[in-house]
Amino acid sequence: MERYLIIKTRDELLRIKIGQILYFEADRNYTKLLLSNGIQFTFAINIGKIEEILEKQVTGSSDILIRVGKSHIINKNHILQINLPKQRLLLLTADNKPKELIISKDPLKTLKDTFEKELGKTDTNSQLADEN
Repeated sequence: MERYLIIKTRDELLRIKIGQILYFEADRNYTKLLLSNGIQFTFAINIGKIEEILEKQVTGSSDILIRVGKSHIINKNHILQINLPKQRLLLLTADNKPKELIISKDPLKTLKDTFEKELGKTDTNSQLADEN
């Protein structure tokens, strides 16, 4: 079943499939949303409020959408590369084109560590399945 995020402002309502979200990016009191198909929206809502809306509306959203530093919430299903020395995060769009975000090292390292822990669990589970 598809899950949706609904963002309402005074003048508009937006209904988005969670899987189509590439990332949210903070810009002072505004938040930019980029979808995997390249469509972009800007809201007069800060990123902290967006995070609250996600938690209220979408059960398990934190499994898919991860806050990376102060300025970004990214969809981990679209991550192609995390490059710490270049402070670069590459996300893959729907048409398989990379979208580059420049993010400071500490949040990127935290994201990388989180992924490695998840991979460790997956690797352990797949090894157990192979043994049985």
